[in-house]
Amino acid sequence: MPLARSLSVTSLSGLEEWDEEFDLEDAVLFEIAWEVANKVGGIYTVIQTKARLTAEEWGENYFLVGPYVESNVRTQVELIEPTDPVLKRTIDKMNSSGCKVYFGRWLIEGSPYVILIDVAFTAWSLDRWKSELWELCDIGVPWFDREANDAVLFGFLTAWLLGEYAAQSEEPPHIVAQFHEWLAGLGLVLCRHRQLPVATIFTTHATLLGRYLCAGNVDFYNNLAQFNVDKEAGDRQIYHRYCLERAAAHCAHVFTTVSQITAIEAEFLLKRKPDIVTPNGLNVKKFSAMHEFQNLHAQSKNRIQEFIRGHFYGHLDFNLDKCLFLFIAGRYEFSNKGADIFLEALARLNYLLRVNQSDVTVIAFFIMPARTNNFNVETLKGQAVRKQLWDTAQTVKERFGKKLYESLLVGQLPDVSKMLDKEDFTIMKRAIFATQRQCQPPVCTHNMLEDSSDPILNCVRRIGLFNSSADRVKIIFHPEFLSSTSPLLPMDYEEFVRGCHLGVFPSYYEPWGYTPAECTVMGIPSISTNLSGFGCFMEEHIADPSAYGIYILDRRFRGVDESCNQLTSFLFQFCKQSRRQRIIQRNRTERLSDLLDWRYLGRYYISARHMALAKAFPDTYVYVPHEPNSTSGFRYPRPASVPPSPALSRHSSPHHSEAEDNDEDERYDEDLEAEKDRVNIRQPYTTPFKNKSSAVLGANGNSLALKN
Repeated sequence: MPLARSLSVTSLSGLEEWDEEFDLEDAVLFEIAWEVANKVGGIYTVIQTKARLTAEEWGENYFLVGPYVESNVRTQVELIEPTDPVLKRTIDKMNSSGCKVYFGRWLIEGSPYVILIDVAFTAWSLDRWKSELWELCDIGVPWFDREANDAVLFGFLTAWLLGEYAAQSEEPPHIVAQFHEWLAGLGLVLCRHRQLPVATIFTTHATLLGRYLCAGNVDFYNNLAQFNVDKEAGDRQIYHRYCLERAAAHCAHVFTTVSQITAIEAEFLLKRKPDIVTPNGLNVKKFSAMHEFQNLHAQSKNRIQEFIRGHFYGHLDFNLDKCLFLFIAGRYEFSNKGADIFLEALARLNYLLRVNQSDVTVIAFFIMPARTNNFNVETLKGQAVRKQLWDTAQTVKERFGKKLYESLLVGQLPDVSKMLDKEDFTIMKRAIFATQRQCQPPVCTHNMLEDSSDPILNCVRRIGLFNSSADRVKIIFHPEFLSSTSPLLPMDYEEFVRGCHLGVFPSYYEPWGYTPAECTVMGIPSISTNLSGFGCFMEEHIADPSAYGIYILDRRFRGVDESCNQLTSFLFQFCKQSRRQRIIQRNRTERLSDLLDWRYLGRYYISARHMALAKAFPDTYVYVPHEPNSTSGFRYPRPASVPPSPALSRHSSPHHSEAEDNDEDERYDEDLEAEKDRVNIRQPYTTPFKNKSSAVLGANGNSLALKN
């Protein structure tokens, strides 16, 4: 059926709008993933944020397929009857054959249709399906691997769903099925073996073997070509999982991955080069704060400062106005996420700040969930003391105000020496005595279950950063995801990020990296690496990333010590920035939001789907690739105004004359810079689509023709 593109799906500023109709004929799109309405990791964010754009493109012909998890369904999904008669017959047939399949709308932006399959309900078929898998692919799944068992059940059920849908269709359908990660990959393999009329796409967001190898502290990227992949997977007892992933990659009509660095990894480990790289985007509208993002930064920073006042009570001997908040967040993978190199760089930064007698204090937050049994008593006490001090100050202020008011009423200037009596001084002295502390402020906000073997805490003990008064770098380890209902730090993640000054993500293994992307969209500078998909993407599109607050750490071509020195240099130069320079840099960082918008990055997914259609249905679709010209894409040049860092400034010292300040004011024009950046966003590829029976150009400049 013909679907008109929604007017809200417009290209970026400076790009032509997609105002032409795209005739999808009888095509239908199924997107299959274990994380549909089931938050486990980053794939949930990919699917959730992309859903609106895909739903607008495919309309009623777009269905997400995932597992039925009752606790998630109760809060995220509205169960309804299928509106498509073919799908209704399909679900009814499966339910009458011993399955439990649910249909509804996922209550997220775009409200896409979801088909949820109760995997546990068909567990009685597990042994039979595992035997079939062995006969078909020679892949044996051990009984004790529950995750792999779920993958077998989910794979057979999704293949059953797609096959039944094709059988119930009155005319031969053109089905596109995109499978995310190895957990959904078996369904793809079965579709190809059963020769279903399905154009298949397999997207790997990170290779299984790559994640395991990097976690084992091997020199991963320099030895990609030398790994004996079968042996390495067998040694780690994931050979059956690896075989499922590799089979899906090879059986797919189109194989995609999320970044160039992961494409290289997949080529060596999965033995197939990806056809298209599909970078991960964000719904920028959700994160954008229009022109208020600087004000939101100030508000959130004030809330973090309140927490700091309580956490460091009795040792608050530093100026909070000259305090910088750094953070690292994500899964607790000490080496993969770069927490090890970050801690070492903080120790070196502490030395540099002390030697240079800097008045800047750095507080580094580690937001990584770990096993705990409760909040640290000393941490909770700090927040209680802070609140008590605030209440005391308010009480004294009210008493002072009442005396001042009465004095003014009788027409007399107040005698300041009589405004505070002995009782007031007694109250204040008691409050001051309550702030006395015999121990250092705690590094960890919780009681760790494995304190003696925890990697972060052991590294802190080694480098000796115990939040002492002499240190210019303080560390706070918060081993729990942030929540606005927490009694300790009542902020959600987005609000916390807005209040920080710099996100630090020196990952060694990061196929994409949503954390620095979220920082960028909220106007917060970040440090990433050239081993992360995000870092490589930004290097490709920005001539001088650091000028826009995107610092790219070299972990691919430098040793660990050299990379640590480079990270220390980035941090030290950031500490030397003036407040004005940080504001300018945040403005520039926020302007990069368009680069990460699904309105732009969604085109790569569109191209993958059209390539799959042409390969699966060559009698209907023809896909003619074209080499992109040298000007494809867009690239932000380096700003010609105020330098982002004193290291690149013409001033030898941050303390310069008022005349120089005025000169800088004249050199920097925010509106002019923003206008130049908008001009530099160019059409990355030719117009995506044309009508039926003429050439249809894909999102990467490849033409897709619909045959008559």
